[in-house]
Amino acid sequence: MIPVAKWSYVTRPVTSVLTADFDARPWTADPTLGDLVLARVENVGVHGHLEDVHGRRVVLYPGDLVVGALGNRYATDFFEGYLPAGPRTHLLTAGGVIGDVASAHVRRDAPTELEIIASVTRQGRALRLDDFARDVVPAPAAPGGVVVVVGSSMNAGKTTTASAIVRGWTRAGIRAGAGKVTGSGSGKDRWTYQDAGAHALLDFLDFGMPSTFGYPMERLRATAFAIRDGLVADGAEAVVLEIADGLLQEETRGLLEALPDLGEAIVLAVGDALGAVAGVRVLADAGLRPVAISGLVSASPLASREAEAATGLPVLGVSELSGGSLLPLLAGRGALAEPVSSLRA
Repeated sequence: MIPVAKWSYVTRPVTSVLTADFDARPWTADPTLGDLVLARVENVGVHGHLEDVHGRRVVLYPGDLVVGALGNRYATDFFEGYLPAGPRTHLLTAGGVIGDVASAHVRRDAPTELEIIASVTRQGRALRLDDFARDVVPAPAAPGGVVVVVGSSMNAGKTTTASAIVRGWTRAGIRAGAGKVTGSGSGKDRWTYQDAGAHALLDFLDFGMPSTFGYPMERLRATAFAIRDGLVADGAEAVVLEIADGLLQEETRGLLEALPDLGEAIVLAVGDALGAVAGVRVLADAGLRPVAISGLVSASPLASREAEAATGLPVLGVSELSGGSLLPLLAGRGALAEPVSSLRA
């Protein structure tokens, strides 16, 4: 039996099954993305809490045992991290992604230090998140269509934008599905979608990945479609998909060519007017054009006017999206390559 441990958010698919028959065996340094491991907290750093499977912030103390998954992290405002080279490693996310920190933003304190002491096993076999992945079930197209939210960078307002879209659809009586296509294991975005009223929720974790950085592009593309189809299978009438990080991130750029088959419209979240101009150009280079701009730029009327003048696209804030500004897309099934002249409520 595994000793008393704190199970992190990335074990959500695992703890949905009976874990009483799980065991642990000494860890050997042959790491693979998604390996489930038992680790001991050696020193508490910037992550003083662990997010559990219910979203609760569990306080960490030296000596605590935690269950997480090995993975990478790509976060320009936090950590760059990779699979651990040995048992001494770090907590890359509060959600339980474990790996070696390679670089950090200057604002961040030292990472929480861990020692991997065991692999999580069942009947003698080491377990990975892939063992608990949801089955891929192709589904008919969402009747209301699919909106994909991309951003100029981290913290540009992508999740807030996606949640506002969900809120607007929900208030109109539409069953909304929300999916996080890429990112690092954390429940924060999932809970935000849920609070906005999403009828169905899925993310990359449901398909066996603790984080998406470092996985083959073919796997990421397949997962994007699996999330979309899974949301429809779960009853969503319209779907919003969020792609994490910025347009310059390798995986994000690699997914752009799949967008015309993935959905009907793009909303670009940016932090300022210059980010809007650059984001529109990056999308144009991929043969794409957003239907609207949103994100932090929408908090400033002046910056919004700059972005609108420079791009010719409407800037929609949280209140407008929550009020149903994108509802015309559900009737017209807007196109990824075509702008909408006006989506204001």
